[in-house]
Amino acid sequence: MRRLAPPLGVLAAVAGGFAYVGAVDPNEPGHYPVCPLLRFTGILCPGCGGLRSAHAFIHGDLATALGANAFAVAGYVVFAVAIVFWLVRAVRGLPVRITLRPAWWWSAGALLAVFSVVRNLPLGSALAP
Repeated sequence: MRRLAPPLGVLAAVAGGFAYVGAVDPNEPGHYPVCPLLRFTGILCPGCGGLRSAHAFIHGDLATALGANAFAVAGYVVFAVAIVFWLVRAVRGLPVRITLRPAWWWSAGALLAVFSVVRNLPLGSALAP
């Protein structure tokens, strides 16, 4: 049971955060702080729309979630796969080692950078929340 404590603890913390965002609507002003980058520069950061995306995702509105922040929705899926992988390995008593080649990390960073730039351009307005 001690092997399951870390992944279950992470899962509980993330579930608690999602439950809070699901209960407190980020579309209503005054509940959450405004993104500082957006406030001071007018530029959307990669996380802008993430809370609205999580709220819509929790309520089963996938189209709205993707419209608010498609990259965040991809992150939810990656997290779900990773936590299942971690739990299965913990149940079997196997260590968890996720080793990705640097090319994967660079590719993920490049995708995030392209997403960030495109959503701030007029042609990428569909990616803006």
